[in-house]
Amino acid sequence: MRLMSQAFYSHARLYDLMFPGGGPAVDFYRADADRQGGRVLELGCGTGHKLIPIASDGHPCVGLDFSSDMLAEAQRKANERGVAVEWMQGDMRAFDLDRTFDFVFITANSLLHLQEAEDLVSCFRSVRRHLAPGARFVFDVFNPSVRLLAEADGVRRTRESLSFIDPDRGNVSVDVAEIYDAPAQVTRGTWYLSTDSEPDFVVAPLEIRSIFPQELPLLVSLGGLRLVERFGDWSGRPFAVDTPLQLCICESA
Repeated sequence: MRLMSQAFYSHARLYDLMFPGGGPAVDFYRADADRQGGRVLELGCGTGHKLIPIASDGHPCVGLDFSSDMLAEAQRKANERGVAVEWMQGDMRAFDLDRTFDFVFITANSLLHLQEAEDLVSCFRSVRRHLAPGARFVFDVFNPSVRLLAEADGVRRTRESLSFIDPDRGNVSVDVAEIYDAPAQVTRGTWYLSTDSEPDFVVAPLEIRSIFPQELPLLVSLGGLRLVERFGDWSGRPFAVDTPLQLCICESA
């Protein structure tokens, strides 16, 4: 599960500098939460990139995450903005919050920390138990490219697009080395954060599963859910072979 990636998420402030959030994904989930109305639950909520804006729109929100470091940063940011969110530490594979929600979502590939099919199905079953009548469950995962997966050769390379400025350290460069474990459908990566004076001040593993388009509806249905619609990007383009995302709209089966 996510334990392999736990070190990666223990650097919540650096994570936010590397992935500043905002953009079309936030707009999409805000609009969807508004359309649904009612109570909102985000699983794998991280530092609250999506949930804090949704809560600021007036929705009662709960955010669940495995990492206490990410939740502490989320709480700090929510306080800063004067927004009330109930942050909870928990495991998206199996949780019981003793209430239902009108809108549940998992974004930014967070679902892909669950590597075993049983874990994914268990997560979907937990979600289903928390869906109010007429509720929607929405999640996004990347659309796997076999060509890109095959290029994961274990060589350490700099990811220019991820470099950022840390107010304390200055310019931080990000290197990633990845191999693709085809039988497991898991990309096993190591991330290296460096400055000129402090090479590799963070070295953290990150493992992400691929869910292929044919298996996705099957996993969803095993969890007692029904895939109503699948989009290929944030504008609502139909899912196709070349779209970057599998943006999935589900409801109770």
